[in-house]
Formats: sequence, C-alpha cells, structure tokens
Amino acid sequence: MARAFQFIYWNLACLYRRLIVPRTRVVGLTGSFGKSTTAGALVSALDCREHRKLIYNAGRMVARSVFKIRPGDRYRVIEVGIEGPDQMAAYAGLIRPDIAVVTAIGSEHHLSFGTLERTRDEKAHMLRVLKPEGLAVLNGDDPNVLWMATQTRARIVFYGVGPDNGVRAENIRRDDEGRLLFTLCLGGKHHEVRSKFFGRHQIYSLLAAAAVANEEHIPYANIVAGLEAARPQEQRLNTIRLESGVTILSDEAKSSFETIETALDTLAEMPAQRRIVVLGEISEPPGSQGPLYRELGRRFAGFIDFGVHVGRMHRRYAAESERAGLPRDRFVNADTSVIRAAELLRAELRPGDLVLIKGRDNQKLQRVTLQLMGREVRCDIYRCDIKKIECDVCPMLNRATVKSDAESGAEATEAAP
Repeated sequence: MARAFQFIYWNLACLYRRLIVPRTRVVGLTGSFGKSTTAGALVSALDCREHRKLIYNAGRMVARSVFKIRPGDRYRVIEVGIEGPDQMAAYAGLIRPDIAVVTAIGSEHHLSFGTLERTRDEKAHMLRVLKPEGLAVLNGDDPNVLWMATQTRARIVFYGVGPDNGVRAENIRRDDEGRLLFTLCLGGKHHEVRSKFFGRHQIYSLLAAAAVANEEHIPYANIVAGLEAARPQEQRLNTIRLESGVTILSDEAKSSFETIETALDTLAEMPAQRRIVVLGEISEPPGSQGPLYRELGRRFAGFIDFGVHVGRMHRRYAAESERAGLPRDRFVNADTSVIRAAELLRAELRPGDLVLIKGRDNQKLQRVTLQLMGREVRCDIYRCDIKKIECDVCPMLNRATVKSDAESGAEATEAAP
C-alpha cells in the first residue's frame, strides 16, 4: 500500500510540474555539500519566495518540493540530494530544471559510490536533462564539477575564486566580527560585498547565486543587495550569541572530512578571546580512518584552547593533538554523551569564547547547542537516524533515554588505528 501511494504521489508531482507550473523557472541544486546555504543565497538574489530549509532532500521530499511551487511563481529553488546510486536521473526528470547549479563534489557518499568519479557521474544527471537553452552554473574551482561541463548541451557559467571563472570573488577579508567581505567580479563590473557569512567556502554559495541572477537579468544593484541580505542557514556555520558572552559557531548538520576542515579553518580565522571545539565523528570517511582523525587532531592542536570529543574516536584525535603540543587535559572525552559534553563545556566557558560545534548528522550535536542555550535536554542517545525532524522540536528531547549495551561499551569497542 505504501509503495503504491508513493508511486501515485510521484506521478502526480510529475503531472503537476508539466501541466500546472510549467512556466516557473526551476533551479535544480545539487552537490555533496553547500546546497542549503546556496539555496538560501539564490532565493535572496532572485528575490523569490522564501526557501524553507530542508532537513531531508531526497525521496518523496523532492516530489513535495515540486508541489510547493505555486502557479505564478517566477522561480523556485529545489535542492536535491541522493542516498545511493541510480536516483538523480529520476529526480531531475521530475523537477525538470531550467537552471542547474552544482556546488562541489566530496566524500559524503563514499560508502555508496566508492569514488568521486562515480559520485560526480550520478549527480551529473541534473545537467543531462537541461535543454540547450538551459543554464548550468558550475563551481569552476572543483575539478569534478568542472568535468560536468562535458555532460550538458546547455549554456555554462563558471564561478569561484580562480581567475578563469566568469563570476569570481577577489580581495576576500573579514570585518572586526569575522564576517566576510569581498569584491564581486561580474560582467566586467566590480563591487564590494559585505556578507553575513563566516566560512570562506560559503562565498561560493554567494557567487553561484550571483551567477544565476546575472544570467536571469536581475539588475546588478539588486544582485549585490540580495547577496548582502543572505544569511547563514541554521547549523551551517551560523553564530549564536549567548547571554554569557560566549559565541557558538553552530555547524552540526554535516561532518564529512572536507566540511570539518573548512569549519576548523573558519574557527582559526575568526576573532575570539579563546577558541574551543566540540567534535564528533567523520561521516563516511574516505580510506583509512586513522590517518584522517590524526590529521584533524594535528590541525586543531595549533590554535584551540580547549576541546571536547563526542563519540568513539577520541584516542585517534587525542594522540596526534597531544603530539602536536595540545596538553592532554585540554582535549577531553565525553564518550558518546551529549549531556556530558555540555557539562564539560559549562565548566570551561568564559565570556569572549568562540565555540565550534561540529559532528556527524546522526550524532545530533545540536543537543549540545540547545543545552548551552538553556534548553532542557534529557535525550542522550548516541545515534539517531531520524532525518525529518530537528532536535529543537523533537518530542523526545526532554525524555530520558537508556543507552544500549553497545553504546555503553563505546570505549571498549573503539576501533584500532
């Protein structure tokens, strides 16, 4: 019965797109990371209906996104993710994009695809359905996205910071609060943009939005105003100011190796009295895990003042961070408990501290952030695979949980390097 319903729902969405809202220009947005941030920037630059952040962007949710298009909408931005092979072609055929935007290709789907080449080939289906009069907006600094230019007949615009990109950013710098400023180079014009973003990689989202808006003949002044109005999405390097004078750099949505690196880079560059990190585990680590954790431990040892680890890989992080000069008592282990992690942080935090919270999506480290904000959290499960609801509205947040034997024995089962 459920499968029959999904079949009917999907086919109705296809008909809806073809018959009811064929004139709406749909921006199909894909990539391994950066999709939600780029979607928000696109909505701001195109001045279209507000994009509601998707917790889940695959399966039936893609059809639901199509049904959210209203007759008369000039634009609609639909971000599309994948769970495994042989999915993107169906998604692309459903949404029928007029414009395709690709952010980056990374290790997020390592377990499903094995190589970046297979990942990019799957995601390239979003470009293959474009008509010759369509538009492909591609990250020209990512070699795997650059390859996708061979997979479409549509017009192509490249964006990035490299000199060969048609839309690019120059003179990237920060203001006194850490927000990024840059010079937008677009259509032979240059303009200073004062963004509300903190991660250098997030500039790519603004550049993608600028590229689309320019090709859609949005006035230049409106494009710049839209970029400056765009804000970080929740749990994607957005800042939360606590009454205590502590600032949280919230980035709990994803934790691929690449996104951990960029989050640590952001933490290192932002102004702060002290820098503190809460780290979970890497999502789908490519290759051997030991060297990746050791590399991250070595990187943050050079600039953090205190750290908390949540998960089962503390030994791997800590061994290298201690060798790199971080005292053992400055990077502590909360095991698999988000409640313990918050307790360790509360005992350490001071006004002026900047705290990066970064973990795998199913670790739900947002619960650490909520506790620091004063919310009661009693849910302390280690792994939660619910994708369609956030912790702040979950009915289980205030219910005590009992750990399984496997979770209680986390330290004993920690894998060897």
